[in-house]
Amino acid sequence: MAKAIHSMIRVRDEARSVAFYRKAFGLEVADRLDFDDFTLVYLSNAESGFELELTVNKGRDTAYDLGDGYGHFAVSVADLEAEHARFEREGLSPRKLVAFAPGGALVARFFFVTDPDGYEIEVLERSGRFA
Repeated sequence: MAKAIHSMIRVRDEARSVAFYRKAFGLEVADRLDFDDFTLVYLSNAESGFELELTVNKGRDTAYDLGDGYGHFAVSVADLEAEHARFEREGLSPRKLVAFAPGGALVARFFFVTDPDGYEIEVLERSGRFA
């Protein structure tokens, strides 16, 4: 059986990205591996053993083309309204709260936020299959 351990995204500014993920999701640097051409930064928190790997390619000064294949990274929170309000106070520009209920049955409540490199992050209420 396989165990999911991390997801990787490429970022241009390590400090700016680490600050965003710390402020938004309480992720802290768990490990940092520095190589000649790139640096790997692993972020995590006590909520899960899953990590977000930031890859910083040295000398890169242009934005990455996210293309049409990238979807989003998702996290769950206990109090969606409180987190949305906190994101607003922190200046993280969350999008509106959404209650996704096709056919009248609530599937999920969530909002999206965009990180400094344009990656979409879905913040889901911890309920139903996302509990």
